[in-house]
Amino acid sequence: MTGARLQTAENLNRLGTESAFEVLARAEALKAEGHEVINLGIGQPDFSTPDHIVEAAVKALRNGHHGYTPAPGILPLREAVAADIARLHGVEVDPGNIVCVPGGKVTMFFAIMMFGEPGAQIMYPNPGFPIYESAINYSGAKAVPIPLLEDKNFSFDAAEVLSLITPATRLLIINTPANPTGGAVPRAEMDKLAKGLENHPHVAILSDEIYGQMTYDGHEHVSMLSYEHLRDRLIMLDGWSKTYAMTGWRLGYALWPEGLVDAAIRLAINCHSCVNAGTQFAGIAALEGPQDSVHEMVQAFDERRHMIVELLNKIAGFSCRTPTGAFYAFPNISGTGQSAREVQDMLLADAHVATVAGTSFGHLGEDYVRFSYANSLENIEVALQRVAAIYN
Repeated sequence: MTGARLQTAENLNRLGTESAFEVLARAEALKAEGHEVINLGIGQPDFSTPDHIVEAAVKALRNGHHGYTPAPGILPLREAVAADIARLHGVEVDPGNIVCVPGGKVTMFFAIMMFGEPGAQIMYPNPGFPIYESAINYSGAKAVPIPLLEDKNFSFDAAEVLSLITPATRLLIINTPANPTGGAVPRAEMDKLAKGLENHPHVAILSDEIYGQMTYDGHEHVSMLSYEHLRDRLIMLDGWSKTYAMTGWRLGYALWPEGLVDAAIRLAINCHSCVNAGTQFAGIAALEGPQDSVHEMVQAFDERRHMIVELLNKIAGFSCRTPTGAFYAFPNISGTGQSAREVQDMLLADAHVATVAGTSFGHLGEDYVRFSYANSLENIEVALQRVAAIYN
């Protein structure tokens, strides 16, 4: 029998990956060998999904909700999302413009596939969530980075963003609070950006607000929904994974503008049909039930945030700004004389601490390593002691 000689599509060669999952696999392999690995690499809350959410899914399954649902999600779920948007942002939206999908990445992929093709340009944050650049490259569009620099507290300069827009720009991606930097864009810059976009009506906006309820020190999360004049071209992404510790449930949503919602639903039908029924009932319970667990989790992250920044700044060659959102610290490690990837690999191999090199989030992530503080205070302290033992 001769070996297969399959020819796949060329665009597969342009598809990247999410390095946090690669690091997770290596960390699990070390654990299997008997090593005690502390994972500060994966962006996943270490809290359990609240009991009332789990019970809602179990009840739904026991009540026979085992079949297909409408592609954008059952109406009670979309109504619950609309009510939550009104609660959080003070904006009334049509449940018919909400499409529930299996996680936040689906919305990213749909939006980028709608606008990305050869000759088009899509702007994205760098360093930023790696799927943005990966999906843009896969689509054939040109990926245009928006620099998020340490000297701006990992925010952007609105004038610089606007200067990068060309007639070929189709989509602008914004993520605040941000992965991997923990930075958040202040209202003044968001106001300038929103005002400037009036001069570029051909540009759609994808606003990734998955960490919108995770801000600290009184920092205000500024939703793009605040700008009424942009809503006819705004795709607002949010979901349950981070806020309700539901990463494995795979449930997210987007609010689509009237002119794009039908295309989003068609993509959903062609891609995944619908989100599984039980998870949708869990999503309703999360939004309509008590929010105590959300506040408690964010308070815990805040305490961990202070600890990890303090400990990182005591390590020779490391310098870390205090993040204002999400649950990531993004220290500058240039003082070590090593590359981001070298630091990541050394920490995993020698200290058995999993982190993610900043270059996994774009070329502007060189000289940085992402540490997730979605882990216990005890584990963070032990992990940073191990790191300090290498460099101090």
